[in-house]
Amino acid sequence: MGTVIVGIILICVVGFIIKNMIKDKRAGKSIQCGKDCKNCSGHCH
Repeated sequence: MGTVIVGIILICVVGFIIKNMIKDKRAGKSIQCGKDCKNCSGHCH
């Protein structure tokens, strides 16, 4: 039972992280560009 609970918690955390990464990408932020794609010359994509 404990394994199932930990698994569910991990799935929720990973889902939250992916959701934030998608939201940041749509807002013009990217990890490769230091979260500032406006000043990126295109080498980050």
